[in-house]
Parts: sequence; structure tokens; C-alpha cells
Amino acid sequence: MPMILTALGTGTAAPEPDRVCSGYLLETGELRLLMDCGPGVVHRMARLGIEWRTITHLLVTHFHNDHIGDIPMLFFAWKYGMRPARSEPLTVIGPKGTKKLFEKMAGVFGDHLSEPPFEVRFDEVEDGDERRISDVARVTAGKTQHTQESVAYRLESGNRSVCYTGDTGMSDHVAKLAQGVNTLLIECSVPDEEAMETHLSPSQLAAMARVALPHRLLVTHVFPQLDRDRIPELVRLGGWPAKVEVAVDGERYEI
Repeated sequence: MPMILTALGTGTAAPEPDRVCSGYLLETGELRLLMDCGPGVVHRMARLGIEWRTITHLLVTHFHNDHIGDIPMLFFAWKYGMRPARSEPLTVIGPKGTKKLFEKMAGVFGDHLSEPPFEVRFDEVEDGDERRISDVARVTAGKTQHTQESVAYRLESGNRSVCYTGDTGMSDHVAKLAQGVNTLLIECSVPDEEAMETHLSPSQLAAMARVALPHRLLVTHVFPQLDRDRIPELVRLGGWPAKVEVAVDGERYEI
């Protein structure tokens, strides 16, 4: 069964003209899973002709605005931007605190979040938790070095697999979660001279890739101070000899 990953938004907290914030759509069988939903993602789906009405699952990595900022807009569109309004249930998978986060957003934005016209099922996960979703895929969560709640996810369907790190610092734990995946969708935020504990630089990414050994290394979440065009070269210099791709908004990748 084919698995398709669409990069809806590959950007960061820094606004850029050609990239919106984090959001990725993973499709296989009847599963249509939106991984993160940062500002600009909802309208990006419309611009790409993606059927946003029938998303089955929403997966949240952590609670920073560049990863969740368009969730209220998506719920608003589901209630008032389609006729009839959405009625199919939605499963939200996220770290501990996800349901409370939605309750806080509902307190600000109102009834499209507090009283959506469809059932919302929350499934909060911790490090090492596995879930079977939509009868076609399995998801495993792994703690990342970013925020208190942040997690990465490994998704598998048949013999196809993808790991999405969300935001993470250097982590053998996340690298082991991703071992042998077909596609590792991994952040690389800053140049080596600005290396930090909560985001990756090219040499840190290379070290994680040497542990994970993915078939495809797909880089995302690049801040403007890191030259996107040089990332493949910089990661190779860091010690990863295989091909490196930099994700582009709107691109579709077959897993």
C-alpha cells in the first residue's frame, strides 16, 4: 500500500515568503494524518488542492505556536467553512497535556473548539507508547530534547515507515526510534557555530543519521541563518555520506 508524505509547511518561527510553519500530511489507505498544524498550513492545503475536509487524525509533537498555531483555523473551517459542517470523528494524538491545551484554546477562540460538530478523541502518549491507528498503521512516540512535553513519532504501515522528529536537539534516543526507516523527516535549525541543546545543527544531524541509518534523509525546519542550499554539503562534512534532501513546501514524497 503506497504511503505519501506531503510537506505543507517546512518553515520556522521566522516568517518567510515561500514557506509556512510546520505541517505534513501522511496518507496511506484510509489514513489521512496531519502532523502538526502551524500558521499557514490550512490555506496551504487549499492552495495545493488537498482535501482538508477529510483528515482522519491530527498528530501534535509539542505546543510551540509554529507547530500548533493553525489548529483553531482548521477547526473553524470544519465548522463554518464547509457545508454541511464536518461530522466525522477526529482523533488527536499528542503528548501529555494535549487535551488541556485544546481546552485553553477553546477558552480563547470559542465554540468551534469547545463544541465542534463532530467527536474529538484525544490520545495522549508518552515516551515508548505504541498505538495502532486506522487499522493500517502503527505509531510509536519517543521523547525529544526540546520542550518538557515534546515527542517524535515513528509511523509504520506494512513495510513502509517514516519518522518525524518534530523539534529536537541531539538525541541518540530519537535516532534509535528512527533506525532503518524509509524516510527520516528531521529538523536542522541552525548552523554549527550556533549549536544548542534544543535544536539540531548539520554536524549534529549527521551524527544522528549515522545511528538511524535511514533510506532517505529529509531535512526541514531550517532557520534563515542556515543556508538551505548548503545543508547537503554541511551534513556530508559532518560525517553522513549518503544523499541529503531538503524538504520544500508543496512537495510530495513517496515513502
